[in-house]
This record gives sequence, structure tokens and C-alpha cells, in this order.
Amino acid sequence: MSADKSDAVHIVQIAPQIAPGSGVAGVAYELERALSAAGAHVARFTQVEAGRRARTQPRSRLGHAWDVVWFSTVGTWRARTFLAMRPDAIAICHNDALVGDIYVNHGLLQAAMRARGDYVWRMVRNPLHLFTALRDRIRYRGDYHRVIVALTRREAVLLAETYGNVRAPIEVIPNGVDIDRFRRPSADERSDARAALGLSGSARVAVFIGHEFDRKGLPIALEALVAASDVHLLIVGGTPDMIDHARATAQRHGVVDRVTFAGVLADAVPALWASDVLVLPSAYEANALVVLEALACGIPVVSTAVGAAPELIVDGVNGYLIERDAGPLAWRLTALFDSPAETIRVDCRATAEEYAWSRVAQRYLATACRLSASPRGAR
Repeated sequence: MSADKSDAVHIVQIAPQIAPGSGVAGVAYELERALSAAGAHVARFTQVEAGRRARTQPRSRLGHAWDVVWFSTVGTWRARTFLAMRPDAIAICHNDALVGDIYVNHGLLQAAMRARGDYVWRMVRNPLHLFTALRDRIRYRGDYHRVIVALTRREAVLLAETYGNVRAPIEVIPNGVDIDRFRRPSADERSDARAALGLSGSARVAVFIGHEFDRKGLPIALEALVAASDVHLLIVGGTPDMIDHARATAQRHGVVDRVTFAGVLADAVPALWASDVLVLPSAYEANALVVLEALACGIPVVSTAVGAAPELIVDGVNGYLIERDAGPLAWRLTALFDSPAETIRVDCRATAEEYAWSRVAQRYLATACRLSASPRGAR
């Protein structure tokens, strides 16, 4: 895309929060940086612009539910007013609000619940799940957006399977990765990262990163350690209660002496630098940013065929795709540790570089320019 075109584009990103880190807020933040670097004029509409104070600490489950409902309703109304004063802007909505030219689907609640089993019970026991399911049915069957972005080809298929006639056309644009921040470590950086986490220099370390232990398959990873008897598992994330439960599971399998619970880390980069492989035996992922982050650090990935993993992982080259079972996970971990490490690390990094945020931003800009040139109905 020419610089003239990108300079002419005004973009508003809509999300409850836009900030460095993980999750939707982190994706919107990285996209904002990449779009600005490409020459676009980027504004934001968050809870702050909608009139709520910025969150300074983690919210309770009830507080989180209220945030979702508020931004889906009051936030929608105020975002429409905000956009009405910027008629030339193309709006990219990331979460909750029912407004925006482009809506980025960061995950399908109903698909996630079905993948975990006991679908009806999981839905009805949480009123927020029912609210979200109804809101998104209205979203996808209505005229709220001009384009729906799915992060993977599989998510595009799941959208149609879940909601039937999705009104707006679906485009597949993957998430990106900061290839400067997530990079291969030097020998000293790797050694320092291991020392800080209490890992020996010679240990074969697999890392698990995630806050939903059950959905992402931590119990499977712990069971796999029984057969993969020379592997140490580093676990990043989780609440104290979740960690206690996982520690009890590790004790039951007799592998607790080969498990390190790091808890929530402000920066996941040192954990990746300290590790040899990322494990993700997850039931469902819309994209799983951690897969790209690991690859960018030169770390191979052993994952179930969820999210972007089937589009990123080539068996034996930069990792393996497995069934969601401890046996295949243990087998593939052994295969990776028996492979030439340097060749795999080079291939991992090469994969991630294809998904630099600068490249992803160009795809959003192309869609935004196309929408700018076409008539828009009433918002």
C-alpha cells in the first residue's frame, strides 16, 4: 500500500481497554502502534473515553461481568456518538460494543464451551455467558459491522457454524507478534532467565503459559511428565487456588519435583528464554498469541490443532500438532529434545517473522482503505 493511501486513513479502535500486555487489550495496543507507524491517524475509544475511570486493579468476577454489560450497552451508545463526530474514520471494534466498520472476533464463547464439554451446564450457570451469546447472535446476524475479521481460517468456519447466516463478509487476518521484543536470547540472557526462575542450566524445560489451566490442558501436560521423565515443566499464570490444585495433581502423578510454578509474570519473555519447548494441549483457542511469541523466541511448540497452531506449526520443523492426550504429548516432547536444536530454533523464528505486526497492520489498512472508498450506510 502506498504511503499516500495510509496517510489518508483515519482509524478509531474500540475496546474496553487498550494497553501493553496480553489479551485483547494488548492486541489492540500493538495494532495501534503498527498502524501509526504505517502512517495512519489512529484514535481510540475505551472505557475512559466512554466516561468510566481506568481500572487500576484486577476486577472480581462480578465486576468483570458488569464491565462487559456496560460497554456492550452504554459503551455502544457513546461510541456511536464518538464516531458521529468523526464521519471519515474507519472504526475497528475489538470487544463488546455493537458498533464499528470492522469487528475483530477474538474468540467464540459458545465454541469454547462446547470444546470443554458439558455445554448446557457451562452456559446456564453463568448469566454473563447467556448475555454474551445473545449479544453476539444479534451482532453477527445484524447490520452492525461492514466486515468481520476472523483470526484463523478455522474461526471463520466456526463463525458460520455457530451463527448461521453471518450478515457481514468475513475476512481472515491473523494476529501478529512483536518480533523485536520476542526474539532469540543470547547465551547469557538464557542463563540469567533460568537462574531467575530457579532452573538448572542442563534441565530440559517445557513451558506452559496461560490463566485457564483446565481449558488450556495443564492437567494433560502434568500427566505427560510421567512418561517424559527427563522433562521439567515451568508453569506461568494461574490464581493461588488454581496453582494449589495443579500442585496436588502433580503430586498425585509423582512429578511435583519436576514442576516449577512461576505464577503470574509481568513479562513472559524470560520464561520463554528459559525454556526449550512450549506445550499447549488446549481444548479451544481463537488464536493463542503465546504460540507466535514462543516461535519468535526460537521455541518450538507442541500443541493441539486449535487456534492458529494448524496454520503455523509444521510437524518436525517448528513443533508438532497432537491429539489432546498425555501420551502423544510425551512422545512428541521426546522427539523434539532428540532433534537438532539450532535448526528448529531457526525455523521457529522464520515462521514468526511472517507475522510481524507491521505486516498484519498492512492487511488492516488495505481493508480500511477499501471501506473508505465504498458507500457507508447509517451507523
